Amino acid sequence: MSNAPQSPVDWDATPDPAAPRDARRVDFWTVLRGLVCAFGLVSLAYWGYIAWPYPMPALLFVVGAPLFAAVVWYFFRSPRSPIETDVVGKTIVEVALVVAAGGAWISIGHPVVGLVFVVVAAVSGVVASRREAR
Repeated sequence: MSNAPQSPVDWDATPDPAAPRDARRVDFWTVLRGLVCAFGLVSLAYWGYIAWPYPMPALLFVVGAPLFAAVVWYFFRSPRSPIETDVVGKTIVEVALVVAAGGAWISIGHPVVGLVFVVVAAVSGVVASRREAR
């Protein structure tokens, strides 16, 4: 509808309804990045389940470790983070979270899974940081 009511302030700024919206790109690297983040959280939960005696400490770590990692990621690494962090701070937080998830696999006796996870997470992290720098 081209004759929709407008305020007198924005007569010149009428957006074209047929113009493409600013949608996020979904490609291989975006999907891989999401899978790496999800696998990292699941890794921490699995570590809490395997490494600690059931019921009380295990349940605390099954829920607490991934929750702590997600909160730290949200506050310091997320694109919508409420705390403004520079590139070095974002890198430090991301490396710490990836090493924690990889170390969890190594500590429960699966070093190959941990090392493969760290390598895949590092590659996706480098690609993501290069895209953010553009």
